[in-house]
Amino acid sequence: MQQQPADRYAPQRARGAGRLVTKAFGGRTRLAEFYQEGCAKIRLPETFSPEMEAILINTSGGLTGGDVIEWSVAAAASTRLSVTTQANEKIYKASSGTASVSTHVTVGEDASVHWLPQETILFDQSSLTRRLDVDLSERSEFLAVEAVLLGRKAMGEAVANGFFRDRWRVRRGGQLIHAEEMKFEGEIEQLSQAAAVLSGQVAFATLFYTGPLAEMLFPKLRQILDRTPGGASLWTGGASHWNGKLIARLVAPTGFDLRKILTPAISVLRNGAPVPKVWNI
Repeated sequence: MQQQPADRYAPQRARGAGRLVTKAFGGRTRLAEFYQEGCAKIRLPETFSPEMEAILINTSGGLTGGDVIEWSVAAAASTRLSVTTQANEKIYKASSGTASVSTHVTVGEDASVHWLPQETILFDQSSLTRRLDVDLSERSEFLAVEAVLLGRKAMGEAVANGFFRDRWRVRRGGQLIHAEEMKFEGEIEQLSQAAAVLSGQVAFATLFYTGPLAEMLFPKLRQILDRTPGGASLWTGGASHWNGKLIARLVAPTGFDLRKILTPAISVLRNGAPVPKVWNI
């Protein structure tokens, strides 16, 4: 039997899908639906509060061109759900194709979802498209953080070239209340040097909150951001509040410096609650 050249076969790709739906029962948030497939896994650690915490896991150990993961999270009326990830999501060099991660979040009446994944690390010549779609009820709360590192500075890594696209759509009662697009393509290292982009920094994050506490939380968040650590600012950023939503943008020279401000900022937007335990350094 004649062997076929190895290059005639498509590389194996990671595929994963996970779905989690909650319900209210006995004064606590309980599991209503649970589904996981392929490399996408979900774990539910024990909590000692009415809230449910979910940890998303990509068992493939990272993503490269052609890999696809889809997450779906739905919080039923009067439930509380926090979602995080087991570790940083690593996006490796892509020989061909683009990795895809899509997330759909639904939040019912008087319900709350905190979407708190750990940082995404982009490696040189990686390629990723990411999408976050959120459907909110009229009386619901949603908090999201997405942080990105352009390589690991402590490891001497840099991202010279690559592709990254991030798309957010948030709707309340069917009406669009927030939309944003981010795209890095080609010479990322050169592009990130621009003052209007990252001013040479390699770690950045977006914080988004909408809910009944937005007006109250805004001055507390600004107070955190206005602090200058150690007498010299290791990060820069700002926050805005309008139309019932609160948005903060942060940039820092390293992922560790970014964590120093992200952790207290997230805690403020969780009305004093700490970040998930897996965030602990």
